[in-house]
Amino acid sequence: MKIIGITACTAGIAHTYIVAEKIQQAATEAGHECKIETQGTIGAQNELTPEDIKEADVVILAHDIAVGGVERFKGKPVVDIPISVAMKSPKSLIATIEKKLGKK
Repeated sequence: MKIIGITACTAGIAHTYIVAEKIQQAATEAGHECKIETQGTIGAQNELTPEDIKEADVVILAHDIAVGGVERFKGKPVVDIPISVAMKSPKSLIATIEKKLGKK
């Protein structure tokens, strides 16, 4: 499965990047491809390309503030959660997505 997403926290510093790394690590450990765009204080990094979005099976939006560019994901399954959920249980998040989408 190909997972993409965006992370953004209120301060736009630590949690934005920590959660991106945790989601990527959990997805990789579960055997999935993953790319996470961060929207922090220094702007968007690791930006998702139209090709990334086209190939994605699911989009994770882990944020505590408004994220930009969500219209790019029209027609894709989107998991919209507070950043704390992904911070505390990234493996559980990936497992839940696998169950709901029926993909491993």
